[in-house]
Amino acid sequence: MQILRVLTVFCSLYLVSHAAFSQQTFRAKLLDSHTNDPLPGASVYFPALELGGISNAEGDVQVEGIPEGKYKIRISYISYETQFHQLSFTSASADSTYTFRLEAHDEELEEVVVTSTRSSRSIEDIPTRLEYIAGEELAEKANMKPGNIRMLLSESTGIQTQQTSATSYNSSIRIQGLDGRYTQLLRNGLPLYSGFSGGLSIMQIAPLDLKQVEVIKGASSTLYGGGAIAGLVNLIAKTPEEEPELSFMLNGTSALGFDASGFYAQKYGKVGTTLFASYNKGTAYDPADIGLTAIPEFDRFTLNPVLYFYPGEHTQLNVGINFVTEERLGGELAYIKGDKLENAYFERNITSRFSSQLLATHKIAENRNVEVKNSISFYDREINIPEYRFAGEQRSSFTEINYAAQSSSSEWVSGLNLWTEAFIHDDTPIAQDLSYSNYTVGAFGQNIWSISEKWMLESGFRLDYQRDYGLFPLPRFSLMVKPKDDLTLRLGGGMGYKSPTVFTEEAERIQFQNVLNPDLEELKPERSFGGNFDINYSKVFGEIGLNTNILLFYTQIQDPLNLVNTTDGLDLRQVVGYIDTKGIEVNMKWSWKDFKLFSGYTLSDVHQYTNGEIEHFPLVARHRLNNVLMYEKHEKFRIGLEGYYFSRQPLTDGRTGKPYWIFGLMAEKQFGEHLSVFLNFENFTDTRQTEFESIYTGDISNPQFNDIYAPLDGFVSNGGIKLNF
Repeated sequence: MQILRVLTVFCSLYLVSHAAFSQQTFRAKLLDSHTNDPLPGASVYFPALELGGISNAEGDVQVEGIPEGKYKIRISYISYETQFHQLSFTSASADSTYTFRLEAHDEELEEVVVTSTRSSRSIEDIPTRLEYIAGEELAEKANMKPGNIRMLLSESTGIQTQQTSATSYNSSIRIQGLDGRYTQLLRNGLPLYSGFSGGLSIMQIAPLDLKQVEVIKGASSTLYGGGAIAGLVNLIAKTPEEEPELSFMLNGTSALGFDASGFYAQKYGKVGTTLFASYNKGTAYDPADIGLTAIPEFDRFTLNPVLYFYPGEHTQLNVGINFVTEERLGGELAYIKGDKLENAYFERNITSRFSSQLLATHKIAENRNVEVKNSISFYDREINIPEYRFAGEQRSSFTEINYAAQSSSSEWVSGLNLWTEAFIHDDTPIAQDLSYSNYTVGAFGQNIWSISEKWMLESGFRLDYQRDYGLFPLPRFSLMVKPKDDLTLRLGGGMGYKSPTVFTEEAERIQFQNVLNPDLEELKPERSFGGNFDINYSKVFGEIGLNTNILLFYTQIQDPLNLVNTTDGLDLRQVVGYIDTKGIEVNMKWSWKDFKLFSGYTLSDVHQYTNGEIEHFPLVARHRLNNVLMYEKHEKFRIGLEGYYFSRQPLTDGRTGKPYWIFGLMAEKQFGEHLSVFLNFENFTDTRQTEFESIYTGDISNPQFNDIYAPLDGFVSNGGIKLNF
């Protein structure tokens, strides 16, 4: 019996000692991936063991008591991307010391506060799928086209900018293949361009004063109204901080274009200000030597001062104005250069825009805020072509009051808004008088509910009353689940509507010639419903990081409106049927040391169903590829190579356009804290539609233009300097 007790004690001691000796100590050094500097205070955590440690001043961290086996570890540090690794611990690895290099968040991730969803949560915890362009990515794209935001948007998956004029470069935004009239363009959450003003919208916005660009694809009706059928683009301007900001950009192009922009911002106690001004000039340019401008002659001036007031700790008010004036002339090159030609073709656009902005917020209690916003806009535009003139003034206003409340598990936003719009057609026959006026009153509510740590639900409802067409109930929802730290799933859907309007891409392409005044009593609004599902996955494989997002989308628009040829002219008619778009977007971001590779693929399958017949929707590339390879030494130097592929596009005349690739190369070198020099070779393979086919039929003095589905300007290089103080 005594022997048995001795053996029992001996075995117990053996097992305890074996367990003690079999436990491992995890040792690692945590460094910045760009500078190799140590990261003191970084966190290492073993979720399964509930063990962790914090790195010291040298970036060294040690965690003891790790049993043999395979464990997942999480490494995190403020303003750095979190990493997840799977490590095996055996006796052979007992003396191992690991080195992990953490990737600093891009500058934009440190400062981004997403505003389009009106939520206080981080972007990773918002059920609505939202994309944004900010910080260094925004700066890179601004280098390519400092005079407008066309390039900034067109290089994103699922977004295509459609050129509507062969000689004046007018363009609109298409999201997931749908016409530009189904996309809402906002600035700081206020309506920016729509209707008559939409034809030149993205060509008249310079990006230097933008902090970020937010994009929501699919119906976004709850907060912004039924017109956001395809989605919305919200341009967020910079605001003043305690540290003053003064920046300038000068840019010149091989097509003899010139851009000069300046931005100033500073906060002085209870008062702050921002001031943005830009001058943009284009010279008539004809790379195909066909006698017509691919880039028109234009002069544009923009001025945007904003005053900020902080009367108390809980109150903020800003008031600003925006003024844009431009004259744009395209057409026969010889005529634009001053030759007195008889019957010369030209297209002249003269525009001016004046708008106001008012935003006021007040914190009425802890986690409770009330906000008032207002904008008033006056937009004049005159289009002249030989023997024809179309001109008018668009007046619009938007007013909203909303209330927001947050708790530990829920957020509420509710409000009322009033939107008015009127178009006054200038000097035209009654049959073609396109003047109109309308107003919409809306009430909305939205809730974000954290059901559990892994499940979140966003639900919203809007009820609009439109003067001419009555009530529109618009529900919307988004559900998010995070089954794992590195995996997020989102499912969402909603409804929308669009009131009848003749101001479409189709009418813009023909300068509104022979477009008849529509009989609004015979027409009804276009209505839509749609949904999307996306998967986001992040993983780190040693020094290689991967972020992948896959989006499936579907939108249907019932009773679409088209311009139809009649004996009297072009009449807006209701189509018995529907348009639908469905497809896939895939985005992948690979990172390794100082290299980043962005790859995107878009499948857009858009059809129109009319009286049992199915037609491909014109001017939509079914397949698109976006690829960007970037090498960057943080705040020192960057160089990038990009390639974009567009598959064949169906055209309005029944033909099919040719597929094509576009390649570009950009570089920027920073000298100290205040100066950087950039150079961009856009489309250096000189891909042009004029290489494939003629862009017009008939005589050059009276051209009948074909659809524009590929670039016309070809290879254009640009370069300049940026000064920041």
